[in-house]
Amino acid sequence: MLRGSKIGLRARHDEDIPILRTELYDDVVIGSRAEAAPWRPVTPGSKDPRLVVDDTVQGHVPFSVVELDGGALVGTANLWGIDNHHRSAHIGLGLLPSARGKGYSTDVVAVLCHYGFVVRGLHRLQIETLADNTAMLRSAERNGFVREGVLRSSAWVLGEFLDEVLLGLLVQDWKPDPAA
Repeated sequence: MLRGSKIGLRARHDEDIPILRTELYDDVVIGSRAEAAPWRPVTPGSKDPRLVVDDTVQGHVPFSVVELDGGALVGTANLWGIDNHHRSAHIGLGLLPSARGKGYSTDVVAVLCHYGFVVRGLHRLQIETLADNTAMLRSAERNGFVREGVLRSSAWVLGEFLDEVLLGLLVQDWKPDPAA
């Protein structure tokens, strides 16, 4: 398990899937804001590719996020779009509603940076998020990510186009948290 100051990133367990499905992906608003594709209901027990891990996929590393104090599941995180030639990847995360506002997302981003830069030897990490997602913007910027641009009206979310913010971090600009 990879450890931050508040959370750990570990492999996805079978018992995580129903919780993540119910609390993150069955909710139309949360699901619509988190995914690039339109929300759709997914049958329980199906092989939902957002949740069921395929260890043969090389460009995507999914984690379950757990509290260090007690081990409770609090969300999901991943490095995706991993490009070994350009040594870059994208960061994504989703916290359960009950885990929001506790500083976990800043810690998750920090641990994903450690994984990407130290473990995987990447050169660049990138985050795309909705412009009104202040929690993700704050977490990214606290970890050194720089706003590189705005993709105007690029995301269709629940009947309206929203702007997305593109943030990037290069390994030479990363300042790891010594406590992590």
